[in-house]
Amino acid sequence: MIALGADHGGYELKEAIKKHLEHRGIEYVDCGTYSHESVDYAPIAQKTCEKVTSGKCEKAILCCGTGIGISMAANKVKGIRAACCSDYFSAKYTRLHNDANALCMGGRVVGTGLAMELVDVFLDTEFEGGRHQRRVDQITAIENSK
Repeated sequence: MIALGADHGGYELKEAIKKHLEHRGIEYVDCGTYSHESVDYAPIAQKTCEKVTSGKCEKAILCCGTGIGISMAANKVKGIRAACCSDYFSAKYTRLHNDANALCMGGRVVGTGLAMELVDVFLDTEFEGGRHQRRVDQITAIENSK
């Protein structure tokens, strides 16, 4: 199960992602927003990411205008490793090397076709582990030192 969330700037992209996931037969939970009406991204990022940290969802996909603000908010949720991606290589390697569990994209930055490619590579790429696990563990240690 994938958790989806967006503010008004990412609403249309989130709606396209929903259709794409349905076409692939992937279940999701939509954490909002549900219209073009202006909303703040931080509460949506928190609600969406808590679906991942609770174990209800495996990963999150979040969208705002640029993908940056919602990724900053997502990374404040303990246990989330969110990456704002707008290219294939970054989306692939954030899974492969960083074990990212949240993909963030900008609805005003990434076109729909590219976004679906990024969603696919993010969801289909497994974490490589090995030397990269040590680095992920270091990130977690920093998070836990607060």
